[in-house]
Amino acid sequence: MKTTRATIWGLRLAAATVTAGSLYLFAPWREAVSYLRPLPASVQDEVEHVLDYGLDGVILYIDRAGHEPEFHAGGWFDRELQIRADPHALFKIASISKLYIAAATSMLVADGQLDLDTTLADFFPELVDQIHYADRITLRMLLQHRSGIPNWVEDPDRWAITSGEVNDYLALVFDDPAEFEPDARYQYSNTNYLLIGNILDQTLGYPHQQFIRSEILDPLGLTNTFASVDDVDIERIPGGYDPGWPQENFRSRVHHVPGGSMVATAEDTGIFLRALNDGSLFTDEEQAIYSSVYEYGHTGLLAGYSSIARYHADIDAVVVQFVNTSGGNSWTATEVVYDRVLRILRRE
Repeated sequence: MKTTRATIWGLRLAAATVTAGSLYLFAPWREAVSYLRPLPASVQDEVEHVLDYGLDGVILYIDRAGHEPEFHAGGWFDRELQIRADPHALFKIASISKLYIAAATSMLVADGQLDLDTTLADFFPELVDQIHYADRITLRMLLQHRSGIPNWVEDPDRWAITSGEVNDYLALVFDDPAEFEPDARYQYSNTNYLLIGNILDQTLGYPHQQFIRSEILDPLGLTNTFASVDDVDIERIPGGYDPGWPQENFRSRVHHVPGGSMVATAEDTGIFLRALNDGSLFTDEEQAIYSSVYEYGHTGLLAGYSSIARYHADIDAVVVQFVNTSGGNSWTATEVVYDRVLRILRRE
């Protein structure tokens, strides 16, 4: 793939943000008006008007059964430099990464290398005195967000971590009271998938990212999916990153934590999601295990990166949307655009 500076839209340090004026205009009533206004003639017409929603740029990948894949982009990769959004851009997919980890875990369970009922204490005895109920929390509960372990992302001290070490983020929840007893209810926690990443590493004896590459990405031909920004060959990009953003600054913003670190194009994400949903990724046993523990679509959110990747059975379509804007009311705007795109596809 020919790579230009625009293809790292989602990898920039200077992630686009909504202006104060846009936030003021995009009040709740404005969101309702945007949702209810007449649909345009095509998906491309819709994404061409993303600036009206207070978003800088949107890219879309659509895979409908019986149709050629569609690539759409609207708005800016860089508004100041007047660089248009590129539908083949690399993007930090954030928590969509959890789908890949859940898939890898299901494969290892089917292979007999892992057991869903093994407890956290069995994997890591040293955590018994640091995470409440470690002797009762199972791998299944971690996968299903039913562990009760607090979410490290909600700890204000997370901003003080500069090492990039995964276990430094885990330490943020040490000795914190549990949100609830294990398996009492569902509550999303990024800590669950951080721990699963560690479990996979221990089980495999090597980084789980290598397993995801060899058993998921390579078989699907996903050459534009990476474990993190660290794995992207920035040297292939003419002119480096962006004026004023040297390499060491870019690297310092790399997000390494399992379940939120991956980088991919919308197309690669869509191909993976199609395989996850149509059964071509798994054996029958692996599919049954995955179906029992996790979902078949996901959203993602990091500073400057908002993403939605879902399969819609009623129209047999995978729709992946990346938005290079976060904060304020931008997430609601992101969902409005996605829903309007689906309504256009269903109308067709």
